[in-house]
Amino acid sequence: MTHLVKQPVKHIVAAIAFAFGAAGAAQAAEIVIVNGNGPGVGFNDPTPATPVGGNSGTTLGEQRLIAFTYAANIWGAKLESSVPIRIQASFEPLNCTANSATLGSAGTLEVFSDFPGAPKAGTWYPTALANKLSGEDQSPDVADIRARFNSRLGLAEDCLPGSPFYLGLDANHGTATDFVTVLLHEMGHGLGFQSFTDEETGQYLGETPAIWDHFMTDNRTNKKWIDMTEEERVANAVSGDGMSWDGPNVTAAVPDVLGPRGVVTIGGPAAAGAAGNKPFGEASFGPRITDANVSGQIMPVVENRTTNTGLACTPLTGANAKAVQGNIALVDRGTCNFAIKAANVQAAGAIAMIVADNAPGDPAGMSGNDPSITIPSVRITQADGAALKAALAFRSRTTSGVTALLGADPTQLAGTDKQKRILMFTPTTFQPGSSVSHYTTSASPNQLMEPSINGDLTHEVEPPKDLSLPLLKDIGW
Repeated sequence: MTHLVKQPVKHIVAAIAFAFGAAGAAQAAEIVIVNGNGPGVGFNDPTPATPVGGNSGTTLGEQRLIAFTYAANIWGAKLESSVPIRIQASFEPLNCTANSATLGSAGTLEVFSDFPGAPKAGTWYPTALANKLSGEDQSPDVADIRARFNSRLGLAEDCLPGSPFYLGLDANHGTATDFVTVLLHEMGHGLGFQSFTDEETGQYLGETPAIWDHFMTDNRTNKKWIDMTEEERVANAVSGDGMSWDGPNVTAAVPDVLGPRGVVTIGGPAAAGAAGNKPFGEASFGPRITDANVSGQIMPVVENRTTNTGLACTPLTGANAKAVQGNIALVDRGTCNFAIKAANVQAAGAIAMIVADNAPGDPAGMSGNDPSITIPSVRITQADGAALKAALAFRSRTTSGVTALLGADPTQLAGTDKQKRILMFTPTTFQPGSSVSHYTTSASPNQLMEPSINGDLTHEVEPPKDLSLPLLKDIGW
């Protein structure tokens, strides 16, 4: 047997273990939470709290632990292992700004190969999975998973003010970030939803492929990562839509989970170089474009004529309000969150919103939550936004001659390749910590293991809602 430490092991402060899971249930995995916080902070925070959404805790720390219990029970009930799964967890001050935040991070602390019962020789497996497959704890003195969560979220003035973790268990989080969903996502990584190969160099960890590499596939050549050169792996990791997951459990479940692919088509007599089907990211708020099926004229919001930009971060007035009424509003990314922009153009009478990105790269989805938004919203690339603005430069006050269709292509499933295998997240600009180890953002409905936590996610991890559990089954769970 061979093993490597994937992440540095940190000292456990004031370690207190909490065991969760359905005792006596033959198929349930026991998940043990090791509290890595010291007295008075994180899971031990004594700040008084009012019970919310089925969470009966009366302090902030107690509510955090109860939410962790709830999420652990969801995963534990879906997995089978005779060896308890130990998660060392803590709340810590992670990266955060007024507009974006690291919600949390998690992963296996060690990886193992060639242990008794290993299905594939010369292949890395994360600790919890190696324990399950071998029937014994490969590293009794080390936790299986390390998880950290942002203690600053919504509580510090510079960290998404007004958007703390929602600690209820009922998913009624409103504009807050649902902590149970974040927990399910991060636990998924620790259980094995992660790559161990260096995506920027293509090099295997310790010159050994991981179980993940047996399923990641270049969908243009049908070549798997275990059969590629380092250079080919690097190229596939930034291929846009060139990587698929080729596992039997996921592929069999895809038609029952994913809906038709959405399309954003620009046209009209004045569209010129802006015309055609455009790559896009979709909002987690408002209706899906496949349901809305909206078409109409595009009119831009222009607040700064020198830079030809319009942010729509405040209610639209005057010419801008008149321009977007009954039309599709084009706005720029930046300054405020996407849901605020959508609410402002909707209030002015827009029937849909297109957001032009403000940096190069593939268009990701748009996070946010506002139940009052009833119009569809998409985000396009900076280059496509510039082409669209150029086409709109000759518009009149009421007519642009440029149109858009936000609708569905029933011949293709959202977020899949031509063989209906789900795509992985491989943006053309590499994103450390996100690229490769997540599902594509073009999946619809949104999936738990996409790189961002979308506001419309449920607490389900299996079909017909979600494809997280089938992937874990593919790698050996």
